[in-house]
Amino acid sequence: MNAIDIIYKKRNGESLKREEIDYFVENYNDEKIPEYQMSALLMAIYFKGMSDSEIFDLTRALAESGVTIELDSGQTKIDKHSTGGVGDGTSLVLAPLVSSCDILVPMLCGRGLGHTGGTIDKIESIPGLRTRLSFSEFVEAVRKHKVAIISQTDDIAPADRKLYALRDVTGCVDSIPLIVSSIMSKKIAAGVEALVMDVKTGNGAFMSQAEDAERLARTLVAVGREVGMPLVALLTDMNQPLGHAVGNAIEVIEAIETLKGRGPADLRELVLALGAEMLILGKAADSADAARAKLGECLDGGKGLEKFTQMVAAQGGDPRIVEDESLLGIEDIREERLKSDRNGFLVAFDTRRIGLASMALGAGRQTVDDDVDHAVGLLVEKKIGATVRKGETICRILYRNPANLESARDLLAEAITIGDEALAPPRLVKSRVDAANLLET
Repeated sequence: MNAIDIIYKKRNGESLKREEIDYFVENYNDEKIPEYQMSALLMAIYFKGMSDSEIFDLTRALAESGVTIELDSGQTKIDKHSTGGVGDGTSLVLAPLVSSCDILVPMLCGRGLGHTGGTIDKIESIPGLRTRLSFSEFVEAVRKHKVAIISQTDDIAPADRKLYALRDVTGCVDSIPLIVSSIMSKKIAAGVEALVMDVKTGNGAFMSQAEDAERLARTLVAVGREVGMPLVALLTDMNQPLGHAVGNAIEVIEAIETLKGRGPADLRELVLALGAEMLILGKAADSADAARAKLGECLDGGKGLEKFTQMVAAQGGDPRIVEDESLLGIEDIREERLKSDRNGFLVAFDTRRIGLASMALGAGRQTVDDDVDHAVGLLVEKKIGATVRKGETICRILYRNPANLESARDLLAEAITIGDEALAPPRLVKSRVDAANLLET
């Protein structure tokens, strides 16, 4: 058995055996297979796909490339994961809020991927906060505070950690087999027992077509069923940025505002929809209405914000940020306003370009080794359906380097469409997939 034969086999559209997948993952993880050969296999998978059994075998191989965390608490450990969006700071609100309802939320998150932001890049905007916790620190944080948001460590699915970074720079991000195996391997290794998926669809999502997003959701649910992890997937809209902030530190600020009960309506609605599924899976509520009511009480009563403050402090961050946003290092950032050149209505975003504009400012990575500027980003002040007047600000550009400003402005100018007739905003939650309706088709 050798790497070249396996690459040829997948390139020709044949199914890989379990032992072939194991061989490739193990030897790549041990640095016996170079990145250029793994890149070739990733591209072959991207174009030729994988069967359900291949995806399951790849998931298992990635999960078993490291250790598995066990949190012996007697409570169900529930996580939420998003397939990636623009302005998607949901986890920063959702994790502490759900944990304030007496659910354990050990959240293992990723960094930015392509044009989409990553929860780890966002939360690392907080001074001193560490996301690379030791096993004992992670376990202690979850046991004591019921919540922690950590990045993938060298020991948790290490082969996936390497693949995640490689996919980002080789054009292999939006592949269903690679997305599913990456997500599920990390959750299995982190000891998660139930999972709620936020599967984005629309022009700012990796799965821009609804049918592809549906297929991704159904594959995730099927793999979850195979590994004994109850999984619910919500298909949600990404035809415009979620909330108003697109960046890192400014999304943390928006999350804190939401935890104070005054954040954007769409961000709050998505948090309640996903959180309700988590509470039901954790048997903390027996219906969606009851779950949403409980979450709303914790959100408006300040319990979610209290948990967020505890989580930040437990991970070494400065909890004073909840009252003093200047501690996030945004005070010396420059601002330019993109204004409308006509009267009309905001009818469409090219949301992917919005994400690319944020990247151009320095909020994301072009290569694996790029540093992220946590302070820069965009504040999109109008949503689809809004009335726009000539000279009115549509987007505020927060930048540090003037050299990055022009490219960001050009992308934004192409990303926003003003029309003569108002359109209804897109529906936020489009559909729901779980094991029961998976069996119906």
